[in-house]
Amino acid sequence: MAQLVKLQDYISRYQIDLARYPTQFVRLKKNQWNRVKYQWQTGEEIGQWQHIEEEPEEELVEKERFSFLKKLLPGRQKQIEKEEDIETLNVSTELDEDMIAEEESTLHFEPNIVYHPQTLEELKRMFMDQFFHFQLKWASSTTREKSYVDPKFMRDTLLRSLLQNLPDSYLIFYRPILRLKKAPVELEILILTPVDCYIVRALEEEDHAVYIGDGERFWTKKVGKYDKKTLSPMIDLQRTETIVNKLFELEGIEMPIRKVILSRNGYIDYPGSVYGLQFVDKRKYAEWMQQMKRSISPMKHMQIRAAQVILKSAETTSFHRDIWNVEESKGE
Repeated sequence: MAQLVKLQDYISRYQIDLARYPTQFVRLKKNQWNRVKYQWQTGEEIGQWQHIEEEPEEELVEKERFSFLKKLLPGRQKQIEKEEDIETLNVSTELDEDMIAEEESTLHFEPNIVYHPQTLEELKRMFMDQFFHFQLKWASSTTREKSYVDPKFMRDTLLRSLLQNLPDSYLIFYRPILRLKKAPVELEILILTPVDCYIVRALEEEDHAVYIGDGERFWTKKVGKYDKKTLSPMIDLQRTETIVNKLFELEGIEMPIRKVILSRNGYIDYPGSVYGLQFVDKRKYAEWMQQMKRSISPMKHMQIRAAQVILKSAETTSFHRDIWNVEESKGE
């Protein structure tokens, strides 16, 4: 699961300490998944799931019990071993994850059990869907501040797909708003892999739409029998690339920038090819996602620096938690 570093202009925990939270994210997800999977394997009733920072002595007893259950239930264990865990990630040792004590509120994660999964795949899906909401919380609050999250992001299937399918080592800026020359500017989706920066322009307004790149400034969008002129998505890509390039140059960031025009539910018809630009429509989306998921590289120092540079220019709109709580109490 990729990490949602910045969501538009919402306050983000990653802004506080970018060297700390990526490793916390990985550790939290891994610990919780292992515990949930163990509880599912043993058939225990799960009232709620909570994070355990240290393994108590009881944990050793549970592990011994688990080994015993593996012998009793070889068929189910074979299925479990056949399935891959949600993600495993070797986090770069350049990030010191033990320097700062973890706040309880930061690591509190309690998925609601709405049904009892029959297979490991169902369990994974339920866990990932619950964790998606937890990621939105991390990307919109700190221990002191909080931003109002537009409900549309809860239903944003592209955001969910990117977070749930890409590796833990990928850092996502979802349409971040930067303050440049005292003016807010919304960028396209940024995906920082350990070695590249992807700029993604999404075209997902109508199902089965056909986007025809027949001009430098305007494209033609065909939906059924109707044609409509629409601004070329390459303009938005170029604008975001120019801004990111400038930020990287000022801070000495050396990271290749790759551009993607993405339409998961439509088709893209562009004559010829453009250097450094991929056209990914519904015919190529699955293949593109598989290529993106193949990365096994851990987080890199240059990647973290690049993310810090973008966060430094990020616009933030938030409220102090005390003010938020007062407003909520007034509305009750």
